[in-house]
Amino acid sequence: MTRIVVLPNENLCPEGAVVEAEPGESVCRALLRNHIEIEHACEMSCACTTCHVIVREGYDSMGEPDELEDDYLDKAWGLEPDSRLSCQAIVADEDLVVEIPRYTINMVSERH
Repeated sequence: MTRIVVLPNENLCPEGAVVEAEPGESVCRALLRNHIEIEHACEMSCACTTCHVIVREGYDSMGEPDELEDDYLDKAWGLEPDSRLSCQAIVADEDLVVEIPRYTINMVSERH
């Protein structure tokens, strides 16, 4: 199992969290399975930016983002060089430290 350390996020996990993930599992699925309700408006189909995370440690252990993910990342709020869409970021065997940005751009949010 690979550990994902989630840095504190005011809304989703104020204390931060450490979760376990299976190699081959997406960061998004691992977070959701561990009750960290990261937004994923497109149901993890790489069609939005709501699951944007910044990988603070372990970025190089994951495969490179493909062209479609890169195109969507360009639209993400708070983009950084180590940003990924968590639905596309596949866990390998190296532990990760991720930050969930404070804001997300969600044009179809039903949470008002």
